[in-house]
Amino acid sequence: MTVEGSVSSAAPPALVVRTRGTVRTLQPGGSYQVGRDPAADIRVDDARVSWRHGVLRTDDNGWIFEDLGSTNGTFVGGHRIRRAGIEGEILLSLGHVTSGVQLACSVPPMMDQRTGVDREPTSIIQVRTRRLRIGRAPDNDIVLPDLIVSRYHAELREVAGGQHEIVDLGGHNGTFVNGRRVTSAVLNKTDIVGIGRATFRLVGNELREFDDTGDVSLIAQDLVVRTAKGKVLLDHVSFPIPERCLVGVIGPSGAGKSTLLGAVTGTRPATEGSVQYDHRDLYTHFPELRHRIGLVPQEDILHTQLPTRRALRYAAELRFPGDTSGAERDRRVDEVLEELGLTPHAQTRVDRLSGGQRKRVSVALELLTKPSLLFLDEPTSGLDPGLDKSVMEMMRDLAHDGRTIVVVTHSVANLDTCDRLLVLVPGGRVAFYGPPSEGLTFFGKNSWAEVFQAFDREPGRDWATEFQVSPLYAQYVVSGLDGGLNGRRRDVSPPSKPPRRQGRLAQLGTLCRRYLAVIGSERSYLAVLGILPVVVGALIRAVPSQYGLAGPPGKNADAASLLLTLVIGAVFVGAANAVRELVKERAIYRRERAAGLSSGVYLLSKILILGLITGVQSVLLVIIGMAGRRMPAHGAVTSPLLELILAMAGLAIVSMAMGLLISAAVSTSEKTMPLLVLVSLAQVILCGALVALPGKIGLEQLAWLAPSRWGMAATAATVDLNHLQPPLHDTPPDSLWRHARAAWIKDMGVLAGLGLAFLAIAWWRLERLRPGRRTRL
Repeated sequence: MTVEGSVSSAAPPALVVRTRGTVRTLQPGGSYQVGRDPAADIRVDDARVSWRHGVLRTDDNGWIFEDLGSTNGTFVGGHRIRRAGIEGEILLSLGHVTSGVQLACSVPPMMDQRTGVDREPTSIIQVRTRRLRIGRAPDNDIVLPDLIVSRYHAELREVAGGQHEIVDLGGHNGTFVNGRRVTSAVLNKTDIVGIGRATFRLVGNELREFDDTGDVSLIAQDLVVRTAKGKVLLDHVSFPIPERCLVGVIGPSGAGKSTLLGAVTGTRPATEGSVQYDHRDLYTHFPELRHRIGLVPQEDILHTQLPTRRALRYAAELRFPGDTSGAERDRRVDEVLEELGLTPHAQTRVDRLSGGQRKRVSVALELLTKPSLLFLDEPTSGLDPGLDKSVMEMMRDLAHDGRTIVVVTHSVANLDTCDRLLVLVPGGRVAFYGPPSEGLTFFGKNSWAEVFQAFDREPGRDWATEFQVSPLYAQYVVSGLDGGLNGRRRDVSPPSKPPRRQGRLAQLGTLCRRYLAVIGSERSYLAVLGILPVVVGALIRAVPSQYGLAGPPGKNADAASLLLTLVIGAVFVGAANAVRELVKERAIYRRERAAGLSSGVYLLSKILILGLITGVQSVLLVIIGMAGRRMPAHGAVTSPLLELILAMAGLAIVSMAMGLLISAAVSTSEKTMPLLVLVSLAQVILCGALVALPGKIGLEQLAWLAPSRWGMAATAATVDLNHLQPPLHDTPPDSLWRHARAAWIKDMGVLAGLGLAFLAIAWWRLERLRPGRRTRL
């Protein structure tokens, strides 16, 4: 078979460890320390237990416990042991044969594996022919009326030996086996095939189908997030979410709410632990399950300059396959607008809507693909109490209509609309999980404000342990986790890259049209784009020059100043156009990247549109600044004016590439302006017009990285600046300024090479924002 990654795993299931009211779930593949050491994975605070008492890990036969030479020993069944295999359940006594600390370890039986396709098949198809075609078109053998499925998506084919293989027919959103995207794969009865929101399992001649209509559960198990320096942001967070449930997540600042959101959505996976989507590991199956998850961050995730319906149409083009018709996309957009009460505002610009309506538009964008899980980060931030209540009631209705919704919020006014409430305390630990009505009773307070005050006043109190030893923990956490652990296998291989939803050309066309629409919607921005080259050209024209760029040798002292002004204008125009274009759309890009957008196509759309604008501006500023001025009779290659236009257009576009690199590298728009000033100043100094560079070791080599150095050199070669303005007697002529075809071509070639290098690094920065990468912060 041809598979993008492994499609199966032989890893043992998770190990459940219970001690003193605490339940931990350990994943195979790791090594977990047990002892008194505060840094131990399972800390046991008892003097009879050694600092590093033992270790739990897996080998070829499954889970084992090894005593690390502890002083008081480890006992099983009254006998001291150094090593014990774990099958089923085993009780370890640490530090004493009878009264030691009890460590109960259990491995769920493998035969109990459950997935959504097993628990309630939507239909059972008898496989009676040699091939079954699956897709959205009505003439398929198995029709999936789902817009994220291609018209002719995949085929189930009989192969030698009575086996069957699934073959992808070029479906834009991919065909998956056990969470891995495949082009073809031979199936056995344990394999799970994913196409869109449908899941299949072939058992004998029966193809069992389960359609994900939103009734799914989510289980977070022992989520730990550590920074690269070892700081714990989430500390063994576990909780189960039932079907059709609205969950509120609250806690003081720094409690890890946003970190938790990244972990449970798979966009920023936890460094340890797992998330189960309907009994399937989300991290392992992320490439398949990602389009069943909607995420609404705090920032707007669409271009607010566009009318509501138009913004959603562009989003639909990017998220649905290229073979989806415009009528199909428009119907889905209208359905979502109607569902969220936005039809009357369909033609209104998003930035002119009220705060609550704008949040509904962001939700509408996520509902286009009918996600089963919807996560929202601070959806009521900045809203008045009435809108706060309306948004929370909308979330409750959406959840009860057939999806699971998790809302991270600072507002505590309408928590009663939630079915479950998760309370985090600083350090990323769970202080409460259960119905909101039981939360205040558990804390013994009259309001959530008093609860938060208690968190601040008693920072040393172990709120998490108090909850873990309470009956509520067993009722609302442990019972749900046990139900989700049966036979779960763990594939620790890294997730594959997200599938693209459209072909690259289709994505590029959509992005370019949307970008032009955004630019065209801002009249003030259009005015600036038009006025900028005129103003810069007028400033160039203000530079005095009796002979222009010609004249007798040694008599034209203004030629270098005139060229320097041209170079500064081109650098500024190019860099200023691009320096904010990527960072200001960071939230939009992250979300669309998670939905399958190609980072290279996204960057290319910016290059094409900004490159066109920057090129036109540079031509205008050269023409305006140089009109009527004297020129040399011949250029280095062709006419002097054409060479100047080409050199300044190239310099402006490469400066634009440098601006895109800055925009990709910074985290906020505020950081771009100081960098723009710094880079522009460096360009002036390193161009070679103010400071003679030949022979200056270090500075001359540094200038090789400056686009202005090569742009200035190209213009100087055009007008033969070494001849017009000879260097001082102790300064050698600049070899890059030679009035020769080879010199001009070399200058332009290196300039182009710098531009490609800047764009390659910018692409690398954008590519690193890919979701599903399990990395430390």
